[in-house]
Amino acid sequence: MTDNEANNCPSTETTPEMWQQGQIVEVTITDLNDTGEGVGRLGSRVVFVSDTVSGDRVLVRLVRVKPNYAVGKLYQLLEKSPHRIRPQCIVADKCGGCQWQHIDYDYQQLAKQNLVVQALTRIGGFSSLPIAPILVSQSALAYRNKATYPLKRSTTGQVQAGYYQKGSHQLVNLNQCPVQDTRLNPLLAQIKQDIQKRGWSLYDERRHQGKLRHLSLRVGRRSGEILLTLVSTNWNLVDLEVQAQEWVREYPQLVGVCINLQPDRTNIIFGSETRCIAGQPYLREEFAGIEFQLKPDTFFQINTEVAEALLKAIARELKLNGKELLVDAYCGIGTFTLPLAKQVRQVIGLEVQSGAVAQAQINAQINGITNVTFQEGTVENLLPQLGIVPDIVLLDPPRQGCDRAVIDTLLSILPKRIVYVSCKPATLARDLKLLCQTGNYDLIHLQAADFFPQTPHLESVAFLYQGIGCSIPNSPE
Repeated sequence: MTDNEANNCPSTETTPEMWQQGQIVEVTITDLNDTGEGVGRLGSRVVFVSDTVSGDRVLVRLVRVKPNYAVGKLYQLLEKSPHRIRPQCIVADKCGGCQWQHIDYDYQQLAKQNLVVQALTRIGGFSSLPIAPILVSQSALAYRNKATYPLKRSTTGQVQAGYYQKGSHQLVNLNQCPVQDTRLNPLLAQIKQDIQKRGWSLYDERRHQGKLRHLSLRVGRRSGEILLTLVSTNWNLVDLEVQAQEWVREYPQLVGVCINLQPDRTNIIFGSETRCIAGQPYLREEFAGIEFQLKPDTFFQINTEVAEALLKAIARELKLNGKELLVDAYCGIGTFTLPLAKQVRQVIGLEVQSGAVAQAQINAQINGITNVTFQEGTVENLLPQLGIVPDIVLLDPPRQGCDRAVIDTLLSILPKRIVYVSCKPATLARDLKLLCQTGNYDLIHLQAADFFPQTPHLESVAFLYQGIGCSIPNSPE
């Protein structure tokens, strides 16, 4: 900072009484939280600052102030952390797609492992955690097998696709993205040009007018097949069939072009109906020795290789002998269900989405797997109706965790083992505490997995066994 800048800079001296929006304070970052922000302290109070990392000494402008904490914006980097690196992406400081490109990958892994430990200690009340080293990506870049971009028109009328700027709905235009599979990059710039050439209208979310909303690209990491989907408020895009055929001819790996209808005023990307315009409405992918069909809106883990590593870790820990009855709750299209079915006597998959159940059944047929059945409905309704005591229940709920009725049912039927896969440490910790504090289950193994390099998100899996006598959370005060 120059002398003039220093003279114009508001004072950074702080007393317990000073705590005002707009104030600039000096903070040393000591931790990272689960939303990706750096965490520092100002006296007894906490300050959260994005674009920082543990070890940074920074000046921070306070933008939101509460009695015990504040949210700040990085004003000046006074001293760099040894974990700080130059981002690989030229728009990393603007784009909201990645929060941690400024952090070296080794420290990202350490931070994520720590997020799991902190959640289970502070929220779950566990005093001893049998946690294994985190499973990591072979590459911290080019790992994503799917990318879905909002579409907008610039002030000069050019078609743009990208991610929203941090904390806003300002689109950061991209022609390539370093975290997506590199085979998707050549399509992005060309498809924007073709949309421009066709003159198709783009959706304006403020006015709820226009047609094209999103461009979705999906690739089979093993098959190399690509699926392109346009999300629109309207089926009627002039010469869409002609353009779709051109795309299929131009890109040999492109096996299908689809359009998805989303007419609602919502931030939910996909609507309920999809039509195939050219080629086929799915791509083929191999996962853990199983062939899957993936449609435009199919949920499938974004990091194929680390998902396989996590599945192997689950099978290794369970030491399956082929005699087990396994219930896979929240089973989706059978991503984990079908590989595990080859190693047990019988599997029952539970899934609320009818489309996913239909795909799971097709995937089972394709692979000749006959010892699995899929049931449609919520886990909280279906699990009590099964009338069985499974040897193993595999849970893989959404970010909000399990419905309390699911926890209560598990505690009433008492399966021998519970495997809980989670994408949010806080809800994992909450649910594990409920399952273990009764004394029926012990947490005997914990495994984190980095499905999402360059972001604070991660997956983890916890193994609960009956009556082992290990970690039991502290009783609530």
